Amino acid sequence: MKRVSFAEFGGPDVLHLVDAEEPHAGPGQIRVVVRAAGVNPVDWRIREGQFQKVRPIELPAGIGQDAAGVVDEVGAGVDGVEVGDHVFGRGSSTYAEVAVLSAWARIPEGLTFEEAAGYPSVVETALRILRQVGVRTGQTLLVSGASGGVGSAVLQIAGDRGITVIGTAGAANQDYLRSLDALAATYGEGWVETVRQLGRVDAALDLAGSGVIRELVELTGDPQKVISIADLGAPELGARYSGVTGNVPQALAEAAALIARGKLHIPVEKSYTLAEAPAAHSDSQAGHTRGRRVIVV
Repeated sequence: MKRVSFAEFGGPDVLHLVDAEEPHAGPGQIRVVVRAAGVNPVDWRIREGQFQKVRPIELPAGIGQDAAGVVDEVGAGVDGVEVGDHVFGRGSSTYAEVAVLSAWARIPEGLTFEEAAGYPSVVETALRILRQVGVRTGQTLLVSGASGGVGSAVLQIAGDRGITVIGTAGAANQDYLRSLDALAATYGEGWVETVRQLGRVDAALDLAGSGVIRELVELTGDPQKVISIADLGAPELGARYSGVTGNVPQALAEAAALIARGKLHIPVEKSYTLAEAPAAHSDSQAGHTRGRRVIVV
């Protein structure tokens, strides 16, 4: 089979499409013929070696953790899923023709493989950080870097819970944020005052790692009400960094329910082939994403 692999840490050019042995589903796992794989910022952070001190990997290694596809192998002890089922979920080395998943759910009716591949990690992350930051119905949440996949999920899930959301993003994505019922603000000089004028901020999430932790603490008045998923230095300013994955099967089930109710939709901004994985990473690192980027197999 073909898969995207890298033998050294570095820029997007270290990614190569290679021939590899097919993986097999172990106990508690399933294998899928991949139709699409989600592209996440964590993927290029791993490629750069940013997590080697906390989660070391051996090279050469595959890349990718989200996928949607057709089940073709079911591991021991797995119930409720059969060969031929259409699923989306989380596993390893998903930029490939075949991949093993450790958490999954059936793809909701009406969702394409391409769309479904964009949900697993972003929805798990969104649900996790909303729980950790402790924002409640009737309160206001500030989301910095709100137009990407996680931001798109946070805005919709928070809105469904009766939370007012202020989102910051580039000028080109202001209408997109408003379409998700968020109050929109741009980056740049004076953005803190603009946010103040929009309302009191009870909690804040940093999704972009753009060096705004100090300002988010200032706006909330409490560093423990600020969580980042992108700035490893956040704890130095009293804020929290959230990087440990929570309950993925539960998150996928909740995502499927929200999608079925019409309360969650994350658009695919751009699709790539396996051979275009370096370009997908370059585009992801450039930021300003509206929704998701996925690799179609």
